[in-house]
Amino acid sequence: MSEIDTLAGSMETILTERRSVRAYKENAIAQPLLEKIFTLAQQSPSNCNTQPWIVHVASGETLDAMREALPEQVKTGKTHLDFPYNIKYPGVYQDRQYDAANQLYASLGIKREEKSRRQDVFMQNYQFFGAPHAAFLFLPSHFDLREAVDVGMYAQTLMLTLAAHGLGSCPQTSLGFHTDIVKEILGVEDSLNLLFGISFGYPDVDNPINNARVGRADISDITTFHH
Repeated sequence: MSEIDTLAGSMETILTERRSVRAYKENAIAQPLLEKIFTLAQQSPSNCNTQPWIVHVASGETLDAMREALPEQVKTGKTHLDFPYNIKYPGVYQDRQYDAANQLYASLGIKREEKSRRQDVFMQNYQFFGAPHAAFLFLPSHFDLREAVDVGMYAQTLMLTLAAHGLGSCPQTSLGFHTDIVKEILGVEDSLNLLFGISFGYPDVDNPINNARVGRADISDITTFHH
């Protein structure tokens, strides 16, 4: 097998292994490994090499403070967003959303009509699914959509790097609905806008929620080749 074949095989494994992990072991990641992973994530591309992402990683007591404060605000129904969120999912996009949710709840044996149990699962977002770490991705306020796309590329690079090191992650838009609490606890200035957070750590492979596998659209539905 050639070196290229080996690299391609490794990349294929990483891509197929990466998924949204929603249950973690308590074990914290050693600081040297954390620094290695975030150093590698810096290889992410960006427009004109601006690297507009600002990342804050919460662990230990800092993350515990969020686990306590976030659910309390969620219960009040209040939100604080740095970016507007008015997205609706029509047609096939809504179908994909429903399919993913149904597979997730099915892995736990939760039926559609069991709204209370579904809400309990949703609220685990604000416990970071038991993860020992969470990364919060910010964008300086003078940047806009194009630079937000760069942050998205950084996030994917980070999550693939985590997967390559046997770690799991879950990107969470829900964390971007409570920017006031996140910024206060992290000591982040208002000149930075929060896009979303990513919980990460060692996956709890024995938890049935991590058995959920959501599908992907067929390439013929997504990609057009022009010759």
